[in-house]
Amino acid sequence: MSEKVVSLARNVAIVGPYLGGKTTVLESLLSVTGAISRKGAVKDGNTVGDSAQEARDRKMSVEVSAACAEYGGVRFTFLDCPGSVEFAQETYNALVGVDAAIVVCEPVSDRVLTLAPLFKFLDDWEIPHLVFINKMDRANNNFMDVLHALKSVSSRPLVPHQYPIGQGENLAGFIDLVSEQAYHYHPGAAADPVPFPDELKEQEQEARTEMLEELANFDDHLLEELLEEINPPQEEILRDLKMELGADLIVPVFFGVAEKDFGIRPLLEALLREAPEPETTAQKRGITLKNDTPVAQVLKTYFTPQGGKLSLVRVWQGNLTDGTVLNGVRAGGLYRLMGQQQITLQQVQAGEIVAIGRMEGIKTGDTIATNQAKELPKAEQLTPVYALAITAEKRNDEVKISGALAKLIEEDPSLAWEQHGDTREVILWGQGEIHLQVALDRLRRKYNLPMSTHLPQVAYKETIRKPVKSIHGRYKHQSGGHGQFGDVYLDIQPLSRGEGFNFKETIVGGVVPRQYIPGVEVGVREFLAHGPLGFPVVDVAVTLTNGSYHTVDSSEQAFKQAARLAMQEGMPKCEPTLLEPITSVEVTSPQEYTSKVMQLLTGRRGQILGYEGRSDWKGWDKISAYLPQAEMQGFIVELRSLTMGVGSFSWKFDHLQEVPDKVAEKVLATPSNGNSKTNGNGK
Repeated sequence: MSEKVVSLARNVAIVGPYLGGKTTVLESLLSVTGAISRKGAVKDGNTVGDSAQEARDRKMSVEVSAACAEYGGVRFTFLDCPGSVEFAQETYNALVGVDAAIVVCEPVSDRVLTLAPLFKFLDDWEIPHLVFINKMDRANNNFMDVLHALKSVSSRPLVPHQYPIGQGENLAGFIDLVSEQAYHYHPGAAADPVPFPDELKEQEQEARTEMLEELANFDDHLLEELLEEINPPQEEILRDLKMELGADLIVPVFFGVAEKDFGIRPLLEALLREAPEPETTAQKRGITLKNDTPVAQVLKTYFTPQGGKLSLVRVWQGNLTDGTVLNGVRAGGLYRLMGQQQITLQQVQAGEIVAIGRMEGIKTGDTIATNQAKELPKAEQLTPVYALAITAEKRNDEVKISGALAKLIEEDPSLAWEQHGDTREVILWGQGEIHLQVALDRLRRKYNLPMSTHLPQVAYKETIRKPVKSIHGRYKHQSGGHGQFGDVYLDIQPLSRGEGFNFKETIVGGVVPRQYIPGVEVGVREFLAHGPLGFPVVDVAVTLTNGSYHTVDSSEQAFKQAARLAMQEGMPKCEPTLLEPITSVEVTSPQEYTSKVMQLLTGRRGQILGYEGRSDWKGWDKISAYLPQAEMQGFIVELRSLTMGVGSFSWKFDHLQEVPDKVAEKVLATPSNGNSKTNGNGK
């Protein structure tokens, strides 16, 4: 299908916490601009955003959805981004490519903390953003109280653009603080100008003064006017709003009820007047606009049932045409997206966000160009914090798993997978339980790969506490013809933690011929793969000290068996003990939760190493600790529950440590071990 030619563009992300109503805001924006003839609803599963089945099943956004609308001679591309913290990587990857963002939230002062990480990301990247307080018909808090609560989690000053007009407990309209014109809302239509409500004069003046004083912090002329009690002209106020929003110096605040289209038109007008143009954004990213060489960046990857791979890209420089070769790959189609609908294009101008077909080998975040181009900055990769071991329900499907997982991770880079070297399990890592369930749904729906899951096994090891000497192992077997004979004496002793395995020999006089000694080492190593407690043995030294052989019946194989027998005899006498992997974790949370987070860590057998203020995060702490890997499963769930969803942690393996006796007893008694391994929680 063809489309109207529009030369001006704006790219706007719709972001905010889960349940704020972002998808409803998008639907309202598309309806008000005439991009759709009939509004859908999240509960009915018929919205342009959240078009993926996984999103509709859960009635929540699980990936970025793109949609377009034309308003006031400008083509808007909206990116509806997930609000759940488990899908934050999707949001961050998309934000890198937009000109502005609308932060959608509810009018609840107690929940503003959930916005803190998002505000921090926007400000670190200097992405201009506006706040839209949605669901104002259900407001439990005074507008100014909500505004001041929001200020507590933003490093940029929030500037009210409107003041609400109430009618009983309902939202009837608003006062534009720039023009001081009052308006009343009407469902499905633009708000009507109405006489100024005199009973709100004092509150409106307080809000307007707050707006002007914040703007005056960046405009000396405006400051002089305020000091001289001169009412500044509207043009000057709007000019300041545009300039300071574009530089990410202020955050204008709007409100409304998206379900009824209340407040959506003023929001659109502000985006039209005040949001920066694509050229301004490109210059902030260091793009040389005089250069016509096409340069783009991948913001999101999709694998569609019909069209295969689609790469959603921001075109930063130059024009793209269908068939353009980017990073050595020929573009297999250019499309503008409207949810799952694709509009075919022949050419795309710099500053637009479109989809490119069949860009094989190109990943989310990649910079793509016709010639070699400087790599553009991309969002930091989030550390996976939740894992499930997965197994194909049908044995014949096992060969397909690695290919399907590779595509899954192309779509969602915050996933990761590994085949664990010790447990041999295929482990899928992600950002939380819902995140992994969505990934498993995609494996089943897109790739016909139903999976069964269980908690990952902990890679326990074992070691010994005391040495033993001269452990004898003799292997003698006669079965007609040549027999088998091997005879060894071994010393076994513990090593310091982390030293691994050491084998040596002190044979004197050739009692064990040189050619048979490698067989002894092989026999020892094979036994250590599965020690007395049923786990791989580490930090052990074994010395071959003596032995004997038969000139006809001895062989390397016989000495291997003799060594195994000696180890089988000696190891239980060395006081074997269980070791568990210990991770080094860094937990970040608001300071008000620090003591509870430390209690959570110690309650999971964690060892607190210390805590300090989180660098460049006002009012946040970073807690360092050692945490047994057996206690890490589910830690992120409790941490988020404790911190309103904003606590997070990163981790890496640090060392092996002896398991406390009571815990070890439970591990070794667990039926699922098969005297070999344990489940993910070590209980």
